[in-house]
Amino acid sequence: MDAIESVVDPLRDFMKDSVRLVKRCHKPDRKEFTKVAFRTTIGFVIMGFVGFFIKLIFIPINNIIIAGGI
Repeated sequence: MDAIESVVDPLRDFMKDSVRLVKRCHKPDRKEFTKVAFRTTIGFVIMGFVGFFIKLIFIPINNIIIAGGI
């Protein structure tokens, strides 16, 4: 009986937590959705520029390393 309870109790706790989570979730309204979408877009743009500038810096460094090895 103890072995069965050790399996059932975590499942029961998981179900309770899952039901509580679903009850607290809500669909975002238009204002909240646009705010999240805008911030995500800004994050993508910033990360793109960071990657671009890192690549821009390392191209000459890589050419110096390759040319210096010859």
